[in-house]
Amino acid sequence: MLLLLAALLPALDVQDPEWPQWRGPTRDGVWSEQAARTSLPDTLTPKWTTAIGSGYSGPTIAGGRVYVMDRIDEPNEIERVQCFEWQTGKPIWSHEYACAYVGVSYKAGPRCSVHIHDGLAYSLGTMGHLFCFDAVSGDVRWQKDLNKEYAIDMPIWGISAAPVIEGKLLIVPVSGKDAYLVAFDRKTGKEQWRAFSDRGNYSAPIVIDHAGKRVLVCWSGDRVLGVAPNTGELYWQYPLKAKNMPLACATPLLHQDKLFLTAFYDGCVLLRLDQKKPAVSEVWRRRGRSELRTDGLHSIISTPIAIEDHIYGVDSYGQLRCLSLADGERVWEDQTAVPRARWATIHFVKNGDRVWMFNDRGELLITKLSPDGFEELDRTKLLKPTRGQLNRGNGVCWSHPGFAYGHVFVRNDEVLVCADLRMPQ
Repeated sequence: MLLLLAALLPALDVQDPEWPQWRGPTRDGVWSEQAARTSLPDTLTPKWTTAIGSGYSGPTIAGGRVYVMDRIDEPNEIERVQCFEWQTGKPIWSHEYACAYVGVSYKAGPRCSVHIHDGLAYSLGTMGHLFCFDAVSGDVRWQKDLNKEYAIDMPIWGISAAPVIEGKLLIVPVSGKDAYLVAFDRKTGKEQWRAFSDRGNYSAPIVIDHAGKRVLVCWSGDRVLGVAPNTGELYWQYPLKAKNMPLACATPLLHQDKLFLTAFYDGCVLLRLDQKKPAVSEVWRRRGRSELRTDGLHSIISTPIAIEDHIYGVDSYGQLRCLSLADGERVWEDQTAVPRARWATIHFVKNGDRVWMFNDRGELLITKLSPDGFEELDRTKLLKPTRGQLNRGNGVCWSHPGFAYGHVFVRNDEVLVCADLRMPQ
């Protein structure tokens, strides 16, 4: 019986760590796989490749299925929510709807990752089309046209902040008139509360434990908000009004008793969480004279990571930097992880004592980060850049990867790819 069980175990990898939402199971960019590779071939041959349309939406994986959003612009403009079988890439279901992009730049497609929870899949499109699907069949359970219902003050790059689930609620940064945040019953779609009239931004919210309470942390175009997720009550705020225009894509980073935030034009700030009541105070703030002459981190798309007493992230032109958590001083800078370019990007995923990086050249790296420097353990080409997301050179790979079942799932504007990252047998 033990031999039989051992023989069956490899087939049970659907029970391995999944990636059901933006930045993984706990929304913090951590992959708990214990049997990941420690080296990479020069070219990592995909397990499968399937054709998709353009989009910035990173793949999510749960229940043996892969979910992604894309866009088709001919002969008609449509957005799609697609579901594939994880082991083969074969289509399971697809839902499409008419969606003309009006007043939005960077029209390659939807931004938000599909969120899978409790048998349901939630998608949010660039123009504010919100859907709840049966995750298995693709049947629509409920839907909302947020632009029509809440009069969105549309951010120039569209609706990009991935909604978050807390208890019975789906909380969405709508950017509507007197409805910057809206909470819906996640099963019925009925509105539970709405709050604030802030300008929109692109940073996805998180929910944290803070002074004995659950607190929704959300970065608008005007301030950082600490909100009671069940009611929309404001616990605290930190003024952080965008200098030129709101351009914060990075998710707030929680580390120890601190929050780190970074934006392309406005640099970065570290806030301390009061341990006696829901409140914050500034520890330090770093902002350069411009996105060319930067201080600290002026990140565009990448969400930094924190390891012990240091923060690691990508600056405005691809400079990989290490900052001291204590004061924001730069410890070192490296330009080998991704080539120098405006808006250069690396997505960071922690796995044990290693950090997996997926850069905008479509390269996958295994690395170690420490105050002593950037250590590249291995690198392989995984996906070619495409020009739909950014028409520069030969393009970019800007979508966040998904890590699940010992595999990595990545996409560009043409294909969705799955590659095995488990240790070779």
